[in-house]
Amino acid sequence: MKITVIGTGYVGLVTGTCLAEVGNDVLCLDLDPRKIATLKAGGIPIYEPGLEDMVKRNVAAGRLAFTTDVAESVAFGEIQFIAVGTPPDEDGSADLQYVVAAARNIARHMDAYKLVVDKSTVPVGTADKVRAALAEELAARQTQFESGAAPDFDIASNPEFLKEGAAVEDFMKPDRIVVGTDSDKATALLRQLYAPFQRNHDRLIVMDIKSAELTKYAANAMLATRISFMN
Repeated sequence: MKITVIGTGYVGLVTGTCLAEVGNDVLCLDLDPRKIATLKAGGIPIYEPGLEDMVKRNVAAGRLAFTTDVAESVAFGEIQFIAVGTPPDEDGSADLQYVVAAARNIARHMDAYKLVVDKSTVPVGTADKVRAALAEELAARQTQFESGAAPDFDIASNPEFLKEGAAVEDFMKPDRIVVGTDSDKATALLRQLYAPFQRNHDRLIVMDIKSAELTKYAANAMLATRISFMN
């Protein structure tokens, strides 16, 4: 499958590299030219055991590539993972400007069906904002489409459950894969994508989008509670 991963931070780089490792063609987009230059030179901007060798192996095999070109990244993958940062805003809430900007960029350049997947840690309701941003940008381009209709798209939530220091192992051998969709087509695509990671038994848990978004926060809250009791 052809996959685009937007953002080459912790989540994006691990996701893109591990998906390439099982045979997918992956293009990772980042707007920071220094980060992309580092990756193209064979280095990685983060430390994660086993990741650098995996990046080099998949780049050499032609399954993993990096770019700063938004139009190229949108054209590349039928599935577009958004894995950009969501830093705390002034009031402590997640700043979603980069997530929404990524969605708008997809809509400005897409000319065929795309499945847009939220991989970043985002609050419940973010998928609705992503959907609205895509619809708004596509509506603005309406006259550009020969058929008169904008290309179709689906939204999905696929939160990550990666531990720093064991992220590659967590991705390659997950104990659960949470997918939130409202589309049979999106569910089928994600089942196909994650099939290599669940050969022994089915780890894919499918639910509606808001439930998937909430699951990530529930897991984080559970971990925070356990750590506070440990301390």
